[in-house]
Amino acid sequence: MSESLRNDGRIWVPRKAGDTRSPDQIPEEDRYYYLEEKYPSFGNLVPRDVASRNAKQVCDAGLGVGSTKQAVYLDFADAIQRMGVAGVSAKYGNLFQMYEKITDEDPYKVPMRIFPAIHYTMGGLWVDYDLMSTIPGCFVLGEANFSDHGANRLGASALMQGLSDGYFVIPFTIGGYFAGTKLEKVSESDAAFEDCKKQTEERIHKLLSIKGHRTVNDIHRELGNIMWEYVGMARNKKGLETALEKIPALREEFWQNVNVLGSEGSFNQNLERAGRVADFLEFAEVLTLDALHREESCGGHFREESQTEEGEAKRDDEHFCYVGAWEYKGDGVKPELSKEPLTFDNVHLVTRSYK
Repeated sequence: MSESLRNDGRIWVPRKAGDTRSPDQIPEEDRYYYLEEKYPSFGNLVPRDVASRNAKQVCDAGLGVGSTKQAVYLDFADAIQRMGVAGVSAKYGNLFQMYEKITDEDPYKVPMRIFPAIHYTMGGLWVDYDLMSTIPGCFVLGEANFSDHGANRLGASALMQGLSDGYFVIPFTIGGYFAGTKLEKVSESDAAFEDCKKQTEERIHKLLSIKGHRTVNDIHRELGNIMWEYVGMARNKKGLETALEKIPALREEFWQNVNVLGSEGSFNQNLERAGRVADFLEFAEVLTLDALHREESCGGHFREESQTEEGEAKRDDEHFCYVGAWEYKGDGVKPELSKEPLTFDNVHLVTRSYK
């Protein structure tokens, strides 16, 4: 559901694990408003990565609600008492209607059940005011860059940032780059072009010729479950090592047993999806490898071994104050990490606090 709902909704779970009472039967003293108690200065309005991580933690502690026990309540009872049903409806009516259509529950009467989303765990790539990364000529648009959402998101593409970057920024900034750069003309007869074309054609042929027993969506879902379970809001060394065993095995299963329907001579969405899942499998492994390597907590990256006594993220600026990129070295070969130190001349590093 929309982040705007946290403006007036209160997030809570039962104080005791195993409490199966309906929310209207749980009195105030048995409700755990964990964001309000833990972050009194910000409460329900803490940044998304903090809210999501804490939701994951209370669910892991057995306090989650719903059939999966992986949800928390978003309650509008106080807002309705304060603004009335009409006032709440004026602000959130379309979202409430959408929720009721999906769940068959009336959020005006029953608290919403919301889930932390995995894309709140990642940070975006650094860009300058022209949206260019540290690699000259490599521009980063939408939520792939850090500019609007910082550590909160990388795995989604919000309308606001997509529109602002795509319509209003990049058409002007990339033109300036091209105007000041002499680029060589690329010919289709160029050896690099021919090599890329050959690799693409071979990949398409291979995907269509496997004719295995598992669908693309089935393998995609399994990969999502691995990432959610071991590389989600809170990560630890054992879980990350487990993921690094499961992901290569799943990738091998994909290339040996996937079934891609259709042909290469026509519009084929199943083939397109298969190519993307193949890429996801590669990206998932390097993302997990980086999470294992980074033995600290910072931003949306939370390592359970690196936290304060109060459960807050604990950075290690001495060893991890850098921007890193993993370089592909070939199939079956461990990628190589390149680092660029972060230096702060005017604004110095501090640890954020929402107390």
